[in-house]
Amino acid sequence: MSLFKQLCVAICVLMLVSFAGSVVVNVEISREQQVNQLRSHAQDAATALGLSLGSHLNDPAMLELMVSSIFDSGYFESIRVIAPDEKVLVERSGPSLGRGAPQWFADLVDLAPAQGDAIVSDGWNQAARVEVISHPYFAIAKLWQTAYATFLWLALISLLCIALGVLLLKRQLRPLEYMVEQSNAIARREFLSAPNLPRTPEFRRVVNAMNQMVEKLKTLFDEEASRSEKLHAEAYQDSLTGLANRRYFDLDLQARLTEEERASSGVLMLLRVNDLSGLNQRIGGQRTDQLLKAVAEQLQQISQGRFLLARNRGGEFALLAGGIDRHEAEQLAEQLCSALLSLQQTGASDCSPVAHIGITTFAPGASSSELYSALDAALAEAVSNGRSHWAFVEHRQQAAANNERNDWHRLLDSALEQGRFLQYVQPVVNAADPTQVLHNKVLARLLDARGETIPAGQFLPWLERFGWTARLDLVMLDALLAQLANHEGPVALSLSGITVRDPLALQQIYERLRLNPAVSGRLILELDEGQLPGSAELEAMTRKLRSLGVELGLQHFGGRFSMIGNLAKLGLAYLKVDGSFIRGIDQESDKRLFIEAMQRAANSIDLPLIAERVETRGEWEVLRTMGVSGVQGRLFSEPAAWA
Repeated sequence: MSLFKQLCVAICVLMLVSFAGSVVVNVEISREQQVNQLRSHAQDAATALGLSLGSHLNDPAMLELMVSSIFDSGYFESIRVIAPDEKVLVERSGPSLGRGAPQWFADLVDLAPAQGDAIVSDGWNQAARVEVISHPYFAIAKLWQTAYATFLWLALISLLCIALGVLLLKRQLRPLEYMVEQSNAIARREFLSAPNLPRTPEFRRVVNAMNQMVEKLKTLFDEEASRSEKLHAEAYQDSLTGLANRRYFDLDLQARLTEEERASSGVLMLLRVNDLSGLNQRIGGQRTDQLLKAVAEQLQQISQGRFLLARNRGGEFALLAGGIDRHEAEQLAEQLCSALLSLQQTGASDCSPVAHIGITTFAPGASSSELYSALDAALAEAVSNGRSHWAFVEHRQQAAANNERNDWHRLLDSALEQGRFLQYVQPVVNAADPTQVLHNKVLARLLDARGETIPAGQFLPWLERFGWTARLDLVMLDALLAQLANHEGPVALSLSGITVRDPLALQQIYERLRLNPAVSGRLILELDEGQLPGSAELEAMTRKLRSLGVELGLQHFGGRFSMIGNLAKLGLAYLKVDGSFIRGIDQESDKRLFIEAMQRAANSIDLPLIAERVETRGEWEVLRTMGVSGVQGRLFSEPAAWA
């Protein structure tokens, strides 16, 4: 029982005891008064009758009349006139009257009839004796009325006192409620401080201590987050432009080429600023750095967050655009050339053109060295071509791997209509004990016309181009909710950023979860780091899912590490580190330092860290030593169809 309930019960018990005691005492006092009144009433009647009967003893009719007169004028059980020889001269008694109160009350007060006696004198001699017994009817009725009125009045007063006590108690215990909220917020990786300190000294000290603890935790988390961000920037970010460096670009490109779940086709673009060493000599190093920053800004404006941008070295920039074809790439190159022309016109560079651009396509299975060779060839062609500042080169393997837009449109449209998407699962296991499954990750596979399965990395870019990712999310969610009824344990399902940013699609997700409360409590929805909505929308989504019993996780984390400082208030279920940061962690010390810093930051807010795509025992051993919560990868299990 809560403290509030215990105190409320205590207040009610005390009020009940006080109430009962007051009623009992009041009734007892009234009872004594009524007993005295009954006794006085009987004695007064007896005395009056004794005085009046002295001269009429020899007149039986007058005796009868006088006794009857007294009897009828009051509440008496009996009146008797008794001669000295105990002979009853006159007796008047009546039927037993009602008590004017409930029988249980009359039995409880036990008010007995009172008796009065008087001597009837004849001169100096005792002629007779008068015996009057009063009836307690009137006294019991009066006592009941008094008790009833007292009960009602005290009951009203007690209820008012209890209500005021509860209100005061709520006010006094409000700091405790806020401390509970603080504790729950810490469990959700949020840091709340009480804005107003209570006036009660004891509560004030406790609230101060809680605020200090929360601030300390927040400081520790901010320090770890800052340290992790610094390590990430040193390892994977270009210090001058803020773009990714060549190392991070190669990691992402390799994942697109080799890893089944992320493998996709698209376009690579390499931009090289002309005569960089000459520019340093002619305009100085500071202005050259400003030119490189301006080129990076132009790339970011054109990309709008859709593509991966990196500065390789010197004046060389790379762009990776998944899910676009050659025609779209050529349009992108023309936009970039126009933007670079403005830099020349403003005097940022004295070279014409400012830079040349080489373009090639990529597809799963291609070699990164072959792609860079194709980009170098495209750049050489662009330099030798006087009409255009960009060139496109594509080798035979890439051309054969490209799929036609119309073919993909027909295949995906029919698959969405007919539900031809299969659910594959890959377990996420405890890093310390791989036999313990934390949850199963649901992966989508497309079943083509020949009955063969196509990994998600190949068809997801096309779904994004057609604007059908929300359709896929709804199809997969419907199939998963139906499947969960036959399986135990939690499962994780990815949602696309397009679905999350579409209010209508998101509402459909909520409605499906609301209609399936029995199974939705075992569901974890995952968002890709690169497709997150704004912080306000993300917080609102987290709260809504939590109200439906559904948790939210973040996958492929690491590229936007600067956002780790905002993770504390999201209440995430876990954080999945992208496999590119895990690959070869047992051999690369800087990766190990980066993951260690991330683990410390996550551990400071009790946020489980899960490593994706763990494929070697050496990687697993390092991650286990670090204290990572979970691991996922082919080392432990291949993705398999969910029966």
